[in-house]
Amino acid sequence: MVSTAPTVKFGLDAFSSGPTELWPTSSNDEVEAVIRAVYRQVLGNPHVMESERLVNAESQLRDRRISVREFVRAVGKSDFYRARYFETCAPYRFVELNFKHFLGRAPLTQEELAEHIRICIEQGYEAEIDSYINSQEYQANFGDDTVPFYRGASTQAGQKQIGYNRTLSLLRGLAEVDSATKASCLVQAVATNSTNKIVEPMSGGRLGAYVDATEKTFKIVVQGATAGSRRRRSTVEYIVPGDKMTPQIQRINRTSGRIVSITEVS
Repeated sequence: MVSTAPTVKFGLDAFSSGPTELWPTSSNDEVEAVIRAVYRQVLGNPHVMESERLVNAESQLRDRRISVREFVRAVGKSDFYRARYFETCAPYRFVELNFKHFLGRAPLTQEELAEHIRICIEQGYEAEIDSYINSQEYQANFGDDTVPFYRGASTQAGQKQIGYNRTLSLLRGLAEVDSATKASCLVQAVATNSTNKIVEPMSGGRLGAYVDATEKTFKIVVQGATAGSRRRRSTVEYIVPGDKMTPQIQRINRTSGRIVSITEVS
């Protein structure tokens, strides 16, 4: 007797049914599936109202005047994305979600986070979005015609195992939208280069017990140059409540300081 029980997926497999691709021979229904997949992946599983859809970009994709990659870019630069993730989230949350939405993984190092914070401050919002979509990593994994998806369910060449744990920590449940959480989930783990405990995502709702980072206190260690007869590097420590992280990080970047680490104090 052949079992008809449904297959239960775990880990990142629970969030991805495999790549969604657009082909020259794709039917109208298949194009619509691509559009839905892009909205779900890039916008973080929201409900998109008709008035919020990118009608012009959708039309261009249907007519093959733009690629899936360019449709992803349009969604990433949309007012919908900007309002939910750039204007209302802490900077580290914005960046970690960009990694999740556009590259299908979590940030791996403090250097990665700091570089993208720098791009946001110095070059602006659109340059930050472009930095993922124009990257060699995006091209190698998704090219022009594949919708980004969550990677790391199996070991991949050139990718650290720690990325699997961290990506899972960003996936709270099939029913939850990313805009529900405004504070970073990974700032401590990335800053201290520590791993995240794997907790299997729930079928709905949050990943597990979680204390909002705005309720915690962090120590930010910053290194910067000081003027004088001989230039030397000085190290400064800031003790900052979680809800004040955004303005403090902005001040540090304006003074050309380099964030060495961010650790949780309490």
